[in-house]
Amino acid sequence: MTSARGDRRDRHGAALVAAVLAGLMLLTGCASLPESSAPQALGTINRAPTSQGPTPPISGRDPDLLLGDFLTASADPTDRHAAARQYMAPETAASWNDEASTTIVDDRPDTLRESRSGDKASYVLRARKVGELAGDGGYRAVEGTLENKIEMSKIDGEWRITELPPGVVMDNDAFVKSYHHYVLNYIDPGSSLLVPDPRWISVPRAQLTERLIGMLAEGPQAAIAPVVRNQLAQPVSLRGPITKANNEPGDVGIGIGGVRIDFAGIGALGPRDRELLAAQVVLTLAGADILGPYVLLADGKPLDDRYAANGWSVADVDQYSASAPGQNRIGLHALRNGTLVQVTPDGIVTPSGSFGEATNLQSVGISADGQFVAAVADSGKPLPEPARTLLIGNYGAKAFAVAEGATIARPSWTSDGGAAWTVIDGDRVVRAVTDRATGNVTTEDVDISALFDGAGAPRAPINEVVVSRTGVRAALIADGKVYVAVVVRRPDGKYALTSPLPLALGLSSRAVSLSWVTGDTVMVAREGNVDPVFTVSIDGSQFSPVTSQNLTPPVRVVTAAPATQYVGDSRAVLQLQTADPTRNDRFWREVPGLTGERVVPVLPS
Repeated sequence: MTSARGDRRDRHGAALVAAVLAGLMLLTGCASLPESSAPQALGTINRAPTSQGPTPPISGRDPDLLLGDFLTASADPTDRHAAARQYMAPETAASWNDEASTTIVDDRPDTLRESRSGDKASYVLRARKVGELAGDGGYRAVEGTLENKIEMSKIDGEWRITELPPGVVMDNDAFVKSYHHYVLNYIDPGSSLLVPDPRWISVPRAQLTERLIGMLAEGPQAAIAPVVRNQLAQPVSLRGPITKANNEPGDVGIGIGGVRIDFAGIGALGPRDRELLAAQVVLTLAGADILGPYVLLADGKPLDDRYAANGWSVADVDQYSASAPGQNRIGLHALRNGTLVQVTPDGIVTPSGSFGEATNLQSVGISADGQFVAAVADSGKPLPEPARTLLIGNYGAKAFAVAEGATIARPSWTSDGGAAWTVIDGDRVVRAVTDRATGNVTTEDVDISALFDGAGAPRAPINEVVVSRTGVRAALIADGKVYVAVVVRRPDGKYALTSPLPLALGLSSRAVSLSWVTGDTVMVAREGNVDPVFTVSIDGSQFSPVTSQNLTPPVRVVTAAPATQYVGDSRAVLQLQTADPTRNDRFWREVPGLTGERVVPVLPS
């Protein structure tokens, strides 16, 4: 796991790798359950304790040291933080509200003794806050200083806490040892892709499968709940316990053996909805390294007869993954001296049409299918006339102007190629909507009023907006800081950006460019020479600097896809080598033919 530490390098980074066991033959006895099995609501699966019992406090411990032990024990949530309650006086342990909040701090808090005399002691805990954990496992990056007062007394010869604020405090090291990052999956509005919903969970491996399925059924986090679907919602329920694929109980999800889940209440679902249900379950479990095959049943019978013999695998539903590498049909392009060019195995090619003929382009976005291009051009007009023009056109054809502004951000396309998003003058987010049937383009303002509400909200100017492949989230840079917001389509068909979450707090320099890598990870370029490129998870919990080997800052632009990432630095366009982020030999390699400070890489949105 990677800590939420702004500029600090990750000390616990580890990628969760989804693995699939294919070809395992299933036993014939796994096709049905006893008719007497009662349906079990998915959200009420029993959550057993994570251990046989917490280690008791050390006898005779000095209060200063005991307080440190208490903070370590606070990272274990088992039985309502039973381990931490051992360090309290009985009446304090009974009244402490551990559900009030969970705050993660950067390092072990400073323990400042205010007073100590006889059998009484008073301390102040002070630390830098980096995150907050909600009851549903949702993480939010935060900034600020925590300051808690702790009172202690000697009871029967042992120091115990007698007074403390409600809520749990733990340092980041303890957090990443006790909790692990998993991703639940819900369905986008178009029912074509799964929307990642990251959570942090502390649970024994043997209970992880049940916990994930239970949380999946409880539903998405509040911010995205209005814009996603969940096939595991009521009336869907479990028809019996989750077992291994051959119907054996115990140690489900540990090692080989697969998973068997029998659902009730899905008889009315059609083939497409059943496949989406399978995609939610399979990709959620596979992302947690819970191996298949995944035997999914409906009232004791196969959920889909195509997978009755061998169960489901990741390959059967991978087309729904927002993090799966897309089919880049047109490959890498670039802006070179104001002209759009294509990088081919035979060298650099200039396409026909307006974008290949222009010499004044500042930035470009190409739709995923390669059909449409949106570009920002230097208008050539004298001040106070608008200095920039937004151009839209078919690839290889003529372009026409659809908007003007003093500044226009790099445009990016929705995954279906229906609209290009950009920012005009730092305070207007617009969609240039293309009618494929007629070729007409209309511009619509996006409501961004909700972005600026509340403490810690983004501040203008907005420098860049990029919509995710699912269309549910947008990553943005506002006043040099990075955020992710939710894209809401209102009943009148207009769009709004809501529920902004800050990412990569504590940066010492301004962000200048960003791009989605996967459905839950964004790559960012920033000013300066120290870690000029990094990735950050959409909840802000995982910050990972990307190697700077061979880069010559400043890095001006980043453009990314799951399988490949490019930057434009002060001298050239470079591609990140070695797809495995756990290896230490990653480096940036120059793309032949794309040198110069005015060269910018362009990948299809």
